[in-house]
Amino acid sequence: MKPIQRRESLGLLALLLQAPHTLAAGSLINIVAVRVWPAAEYTRVTLESDKRLAAKHFLVETPDRLVIDVEGLELNPNLRELLGKVRADDPFIAGVRVGQNTPTVVRIVLDLKQPVAPQIFSLAPVSTYQHRLVFDLYPKVENDPVAALVRAREKSLPAAAPAAAQAAASSASQPGTPADQAAQAMNDALGDLIGKIERQQAPAPSPARPAPAASAETAPAPTPSLEALDRLIVIALDPGHGGEDPGAIGPSGLREKDVVLAVARKLRDKLSTNPNIRVLMTRDDDFFVPLHERVRKARRVQADLFVSIHADAFVTPQARGASVFVLSDGAATSAAARWLADKENAADLVGGVNVGIKDKDAAVLRALLDMSTTAQIKDSLKLGSEVLGQIGRVGRLHKPRVEQAGFAVLKAPDIPSILVETAFISNPDEEDRLRDPAYQDRLVNALATGIARYFAKSPPLPRRRTLNV
Repeated sequence: MKPIQRRESLGLLALLLQAPHTLAAGSLINIVAVRVWPAAEYTRVTLESDKRLAAKHFLVETPDRLVIDVEGLELNPNLRELLGKVRADDPFIAGVRVGQNTPTVVRIVLDLKQPVAPQIFSLAPVSTYQHRLVFDLYPKVENDPVAALVRAREKSLPAAAPAAAQAAASSASQPGTPADQAAQAMNDALGDLIGKIERQQAPAPSPARPAPAASAETAPAPTPSLEALDRLIVIALDPGHGGEDPGAIGPSGLREKDVVLAVARKLRDKLSTNPNIRVLMTRDDDFFVPLHERVRKARRVQADLFVSIHADAFVTPQARGASVFVLSDGAATSAAARWLADKENAADLVGGVNVGIKDKDAAVLRALLDMSTTAQIKDSLKLGSEVLGQIGRVGRLHKPRVEQAGFAVLKAPDIPSILVETAFISNPDEEDRLRDPAYQDRLVNALATGIARYFAKSPPLPRRRTLNV
């Protein structure tokens, strides 16, 4: 063999020997983004990649750790960013360690602040996202929203809180207490607290006074007031989207999830000034809540109303105006209402729901729809009409009447429920208004007045002592 041929043969052999490593490196998956969404209810960690990731995980105790082995990865700067994305106030994650466990497996160790019930699942590409691997860290003992209402009520009325409520709240917060016992205890405590408030607020008899004469033309219209109601009212406020799901995005970048959370917080504060009202927020921070879970939260506290707050968007920037929607027991009242319901019902795809949980939730939502009664929709229409009328006083309406469609988030069969599209965030002028705190305040006043007018005409029935889950 000639020398030059020998060198060529040796070079080819070396190339062949390197080929498996070269092919393996080329097949490795690239991490394009890492996101962490901490919240009191659960913390979500998302790894976004250009190809689907596979992972195995196990829990370690003393101290608590979650170990996740992600296959097909090499450490890169994007993945190392995970170390710096965990906040000190994260309720679940104390720290993160990342290392190359094998040439194609990265090991992620999450040091935990409390025991967790993790859900780890993959999401297919949707919207602007590529493949996502999601780690959801839920508390091992589920938080009870009824207990939260009782604790909040105790803070506002410390002298009125009965010992039963204090004991129930304490037992519900103790690890190892059965969830059903704690939930029932909280339900009983809330009922006892309502009874105490009813007795305290019973009106004292007053001597009769002659009413001044007034003509129909000069008599002032009655001002709706919740002060005279005979029991505690629970209102569920539902800021749409959150976390991985930004919702609609305005021309200058204002995100729907941010503006509706700001409006919902202001409305909560406005409503909570009334001692007869407690407000449940389906989310009070930037995290994602599946559609079924929003409904479930409202039912667990036996909410008297459910108000979902959104900011609409359309394919053209000319669309404008606010709208109010309620559930339909048949076809949508318009093609636009059906289109919007389909878009809002797709939130779980963008926000990201575990496939197994999603299938279960879909079955529950179908059952809820079957349970939805004509009375619930009738009450929702009454509420929607009052709210729409008040919103029309502070801004333009997209439609002059309440519309109906199959919104998944409105399917609580026993709670009057509305979905408010506050404005078209895709319209530059309305995006500016939604960003303006002064306009948000006027919008909140309109929503609160509409709710007050509804209760003035339709006082709530005596509270049931059953627990809906």
